[in-house]
Amino acid sequence: MKRGRIGVMGGSFNPVHIGHLMVADYVRQQANLDEVLMMLSPRNPLKSDADNLADDTQRMEMLRIACADYKGLTPCDIELSMPRPSYTIDTLNALSSKYPEYDFTLIIGSDNWQLFDRWRASQEIIERYGVIVYPRPDYRIDTPLPAGVTLVEAPTVNLSGTFVRNAISQGVNVDVFLPKGVYNYIIEHKVYDPTIMNNILYGNVTNT
Repeated sequence: MKRGRIGVMGGSFNPVHIGHLMVADYVRQQANLDEVLMMLSPRNPLKSDADNLADDTQRMEMLRIACADYKGLTPCDIELSMPRPSYTIDTLNALSSKYPEYDFTLIIGSDNWQLFDRWRASQEIIERYGVIVYPRPDYRIDTPLPAGVTLVEAPTVNLSGTFVRNAISQGVNVDVFLPKGVYNYIIEHKVYDPTIMNNILYGNVTNT
């Protein structure tokens, strides 16, 4: 019986935006994956600045809303129940143990590939699970990739959570950059800036 293949694409998703979904679904199809788990990371061990990180529960709910209309993209909260800081090798091992009928592989951007040797057990990840790399703006891959690592020429999306959060703080309507329902959730729950969110919600700021 053929084993299922599942890609694991982790991120802070702060918030999840259309760029995340575009890349995840493209990689799913090009790499012949049955599914991509959109895995919410509570905190990146390589990043110390968490001041702008929305609550885990809120980011997870936005991820659920975002994936609701996309077959093959599934929100995953496994890291929220794991010891922190969380490490990808531990997550992949946990998924593999919980779902032994599937083969898991890691999906990362070329920006993360450039510092992948700093990840815990990076070589073990490559050897046991394999890595799929997609291009990110300004992070070219000019050297041959090792066995177990594949480059998928997915669309390059120059969109970030930082851009979305900054735009929201300025009172800009960013619905066009977000999956259906996510912007409404941000406004209704005042996720990033309570003052600005309240102004938008009650019409005191003109959306552009």
